[in-house]
Amino acid sequence: MKVDLFDYELPPELIAKHPARPRDAARLLDMTGPALADRTIRDLPSLLRPGDLLVVNDTRVIPSRLDGRRGAARIEATLHKRLGPGRWAAFARPAKRLRPGDRVDFNQGLGTESLGAEVISRDGGEVVLDFGLGDDALLARLGEVGRMPLPPYIKRGAEESHAEDRADYQTLFAARDGAVAAPTASLHFTPEILAALEERGVRRATVTLHVGAGTFLPVTVEDTEDHPMHSEWAEVNAETVQMIADTKARGGRVVAAGTTSLRVLETAARSGTLEPYSGETDLFITPGFDFRIVDLLLTNFHLPRSTLLMLVSALAGRERILDGYAHAIASGYRFFSYGDACLISRDPVQATA
Repeated sequence: MKVDLFDYELPPELIAKHPARPRDAARLLDMTGPALADRTIRDLPSLLRPGDLLVVNDTRVIPSRLDGRRGAARIEATLHKRLGPGRWAAFARPAKRLRPGDRVDFNQGLGTESLGAEVISRDGGEVVLDFGLGDDALLARLGEVGRMPLPPYIKRGAEESHAEDRADYQTLFAARDGAVAAPTASLHFTPEILAALEERGVRRATVTLHVGAGTFLPVTVEDTEDHPMHSEWAEVNAETVQMIADTKARGGRVVAAGTTSLRVLETAARSGTLEPYSGETDLFITPGFDFRIVDLLLTNFHLPRSTLLMLVSALAGRERILDGYAHAIASGYRFFSYGDACLISRDPVQATA
C-alpha cells in the first residue's frame, strides 16, 4: 500500500510532553461501537467483559541514552539493541566522528566509576559499542549515568529535571530489563485500575517485547512493501498461551495492552496456532493482515505515516482509524507516547478497507 494513505496533519500543540497526572486521568476514545465515544481510562473496566483477558508487556525501559566524549568531541549515543554481553547497537550523534577502534567515555564529570566503550563498527548513523562488561554490571552503570530514551519529539531543556521521566516512562508491569522505548499504552494503568479490572472479572497475562528505538524510525519509502522492519526480541510463555486458549474456549476476548503485546501474540501464532515463542520478531502488520489472537487493542495515538498507524488500520480499518484521529484532533486529545489512548476492536469487514 502507498504510505501516504496513512498520513494526517497534527497540530504541534497536541503532542504531549508530559503524561496525565494521575495516569488514569488520561482520555480514552472508545472506537469499539458504531459511534465514537469520549471517555477516560477510568472507564476501561466497564468497557471490558467478565472473562476477557488483558495481555500486557512486562519489559522494563533501561536508561540507555548516554552523553560522552571521544577526545574533545561530544557524542550522544542511544543504545537500541543488545547484540551480546556488554555489546549494543546504538544510534550516535554525530556518528561521523566515530571510527572502529575509538573509545568513548560516557561519564566525564559525574564523579562515578568509568564507563567507556570501544567502537566496533559504524554504518551511517549507527555504531556497535562494546562496553567490556557483563550485562548486570552494564545495567547497573547505565542506572548511574544514563538518561531515559524519550522519543525524539519530546524535548527536555537543560533546566528541566530528567528524574521525573525515570518514573513517568516506566509501566507498572515493568519487570524484565531490555527496552529502550516504553510500551506506552500501559503507562495509563494504576493500581486502582488494575483492582477495578480484577473486580470486573478481567484476568491478566504477560508477554515480553523489548521495544527498540527503531519504533520511532520514519517510514521513508513510498510503498509499504519496501519498508525494512526493525526486529525486536520477544517472548510468550506457556502459561500465557494456556490462559489465551482458556479465554477463547469460554467465549472471552483477548485485549492487547499496546501494539507491542499485539505483535508478540500475532508473531507467536503465525503458524496458525498460538504456541510458546522466544526470539526475534520483525512482524510488519498492514491492512489485509490475518489476525488470529487479538480481539481488542488499547493503544495511544500514533505518528503519521508510521508502522504503528498501519497496524491499527489493519485491525480496525484505515478509514475508521483516520476518522477517529480526526475526531481526537478536533476534540483536543493529546497524542503520542505521553498522550491519551483509544480502544479499538477487530472488525473483519473494516480491516480490509
